[in-house]
Amino acid sequence: MTCPVLGTGAAARALPVIRIEAPNGAYDYQNKYFTDVVQYHCPSGLPEAEEREIQRLVLASYRALGCRGWGRADLMIRASDRKPFLLEINTSPGMTSHSLVPMSARAAGLSYEDLCLMLLADAALDAPASTPAGGAA
Repeated sequence: MTCPVLGTGAAARALPVIRIEAPNGAYDYQNKYFTDVVQYHCPSGLPEAEEREIQRLVLASYRALGCRGWGRADLMIRASDRKPFLLEINTSPGMTSHSLVPMSARAAGLSYEDLCLMLLADAALDAPASTPAGGAA
C-alpha cells in the first residue's frame, strides 16, 4: 500500500490509499520500472475502516517527523490480522503525471495541474540566517 499526504502540521491531509498488486507480491525494481504487470488500485478496494486506519497511521507519522508540503508513505498489511505497518515515508516522491501522488490526488478530485499549483503555493524556502562576511553572528 501507499498513501500520499498533502500539507503541513494539523492542516496535513491524507489522500486515498493506493493498493499495489504485483505478481507473486514481488514489487521489486524490475516489476516497478520494466514491466507492465503491476496494477495500481485507486480507490484501493480496501474496507473503509482499513483505509481510514492506514490514513490515520500515515498522518500521525508524517506529522511526528515534521514532514511538510507533500510526501508518500509506503506500508504493508499483515495478512493474519490486517494490521498496517509503516515501511517508509518518501519526502520527495515522484510528481510526473503518471506517478502515485498525482494518481491518488485525481481520485480525490484534484487535477495534476491544481496539485502542482497547490504545492508551489505552499512551498517555503528555508535558509539559515546570514552572517556578515568574516564576522561572527
